[in-house]
Amino acid sequence: MSAQTATLPPPVPAPSAEDTGNTALRIVPVRRTGRRAAAVAVLLLLAAVLVSVVRNDAFQWDVVGEHLTTASVLRGLGLTLWLTGLVMVLGFALGTLLAVLRLSGNPVLRAVSWGYVWLFRSTPILVQLLFWFNIGALYPTILGVDTVDLLGPVTVAVIGLTLHEAAYAAEVVRGGILSVGHGQLGAARSLGLRPWRRLRRIVLPQAMRSIVPPAGNMLIGTLKGTSVVSIIAVQDLLYSVQLVYHRTYQVIPLLLVATLWYVAVTSLLSAGQYYVERHYARGTAGTR
Repeated sequence: MSAQTATLPPPVPAPSAEDTGNTALRIVPVRRTGRRAAAVAVLLLLAAVLVSVVRNDAFQWDVVGEHLTTASVLRGLGLTLWLTGLVMVLGFALGTLLAVLRLSGNPVLRAVSWGYVWLFRSTPILVQLLFWFNIGALYPTILGVDTVDLLGPVTVAVIGLTLHEAAYAAEVVRGGILSVGHGQLGAARSLGLRPWRRLRRIVLPQAMRSIVPPAGNMLIGTLKGTSVVSIIAVQDLLYSVQLVYHRTYQVIPLLLVATLWYVAVTSLLSAGQYYVERHYARGTAGTR
């Protein structure tokens, strides 16, 4: 039997220059009238709000400028920053330990870590601070030392905020450790690295990509959360302005003083968080 020869369709002639010019498609940009109108409306609304705030004499901006950099306010700001930094360092140190215990193979250690996180995340920070502030009612002396002298307001603030922060830090660190692939841990074990060395040299550097974003949010939250220590007479930023407006009755402008400082420091921390995140995200998709 002879092979059948396939018949090909005749070639299509190329369009001439005249035909191409006559049939060229005209590109029409998409009109986004609604989006532009919404943007203009939002900008006008923001401008109206800004003008009303600036021109409203009830805000007493002259009083705000007068107290913004007074010595008492700056001392309160310094204590707030010191308290925030110390609580974050101690909280994440304890939180890392709790996270390691939660991931250990010992069921008792896992249970203790889980119970700690459950307890301190279940009670408000204000209740915890008031509990530690009144610890002398339960234990008047500790190791022969009067607890009233041992636990002053600042010490109570450090203890209460640190224990509260550690519970959340433990979950952040645990989530970061779990984000590291099991193959990395297997390779580290095959090299004969000890558990602590595996954690410090292999697990944590990779886990930081997942730890840094929530840790940055916790840092900003801790900065603002330190204002709660004013309830136990710790002279932080909020308590410092409260002392002033209790004397002058200028409540609104003094609260604006505290607000402006909180906004300024939070903005700096947010910028620092951005660069730290970019540092640990090097080599991943979407980063430069």
